[in-house]
Amino acid sequence: MGAEARYTPGQITKLSKRKRIGDPDWDKICTSHVERANRSVRMSVRRMTRLTNAFSKRWVNHEAALWLFFCWYNYCRVHSTVKTTPAVAAGLTDHAWTLRELLDTVATI
Repeated sequence: MGAEARYTPGQITKLSKRKRIGDPDWDKICTSHVERANRSVRMSVRRMTRLTNAFSKRWVNHEAALWLFFCWYNYCRVHSTVKTTPAVAAGLTDHAWTLRELLDTVATI
């Protein structure tokens, strides 16, 4: 098997829509939001990329890296669409946290 075929993504053989929760509008169901979130995680957390030197070999290290990314993404990073952090937009905090605030909060848990 050549290098080209080795890392080629699989073929989609079937696609089906199923209701998981709530009462969705079937005409508006799409995966674009989930795919965008997955892309953000893959591009920002290099541990999600298997063929890098940052690949997590232990689950506890992988979990910690993801946890730190999600906290930073929601509490520290100002998003251009909402002009603030998701945590501020959701009313979980009154300001965008600095990385120092995030790490100090983690240290007290």
